[in-house]
Amino acid sequence: MTSINSSQAELPAVPLTLEGAAVLHQMLRVRWAAWKALSADEQNAIASEADAVLGELERAGSAAFSTLGHKSDLLLVHFRAGFDELNGVELRLARTRLWDYLEPAHSYVSVVELGLYESTMKTYAALAERGIAPHSDEWVAEIAQVMARQKEAMRPRLYPEIPSARYICFYPMDRKRGEAKNWYMLPMAERQRQMHEHGMVGRRYAGEVKQIISGSIGFDDWEWGVTLFAEDPVVFKKLIYEMRFDQVSAEYALFGQFWVGLRCPAGSLAGLLRGEVPGV
Repeated sequence: MTSINSSQAELPAVPLTLEGAAVLHQMLRVRWAAWKALSADEQNAIASEADAVLGELERAGSAAFSTLGHKSDLLLVHFRAGFDELNGVELRLARTRLWDYLEPAHSYVSVVELGLYESTMKTYAALAERGIAPHSDEWVAEIAQVMARQKEAMRPRLYPEIPSARYICFYPMDRKRGEAKNWYMLPMAERQRQMHEHGMVGRRYAGEVKQIISGSIGFDDWEWGVTLFAEDPVVFKKLIYEMRFDQVSAEYALFGQFWVGLRCPAGSLAGLLRGEVPGV
């Protein structure tokens, strides 16, 4: 055993995280001029094929949404076991005839992530009390056992099904790391305290909003993606507004663009392309 006195060395600053499903958000615009130039028969044939493919993808963990505003017309969300499967989804969609009438407006790549601040602090402290040095072989083995147990217990949250809720809200975000405010320089105990406070706000909306956090450090331009699902879109505003008053958001949060849309299940894509609001 490699010994260490916890008073002589700092414990790691990085909290443990659990990673699950790979996630891809695709924001697409319809090339309306080219689409409207097609005959009704051509439109119907192309839309029918796309609806069939969407049904196939839905059964594997995808969903389509008709988005509001100028940023896109469609939002496709895919949850898969890994990046290979996500790439397969992209290639499957690219082979459809409808893809010739769509153009990418944006995309976001991430993995479902559960932060373990509280568990991390307890685990690190317990290992230090046993005299196990950070990053030693024994430390790594002990951490791996803890993570394996946690991952099994959290599997439903790590590999979630896309909720059937009518509305979606997606946005990316960062934690500040500037000269005056730097989240990553705070002691872990303080980060844990602030994240606990932040999480308590979200829990009050648990019956109204389903929230899925995905990590994107090393995968995309922001650090996290937040995907919210609800039957009432106004609750997105209420939740996000209230959260901005807690310390971690007020002092350390940076937000990217927001996308909001309504569910477009397989079978309704053809209607959407005819100008019909899905589900109405």
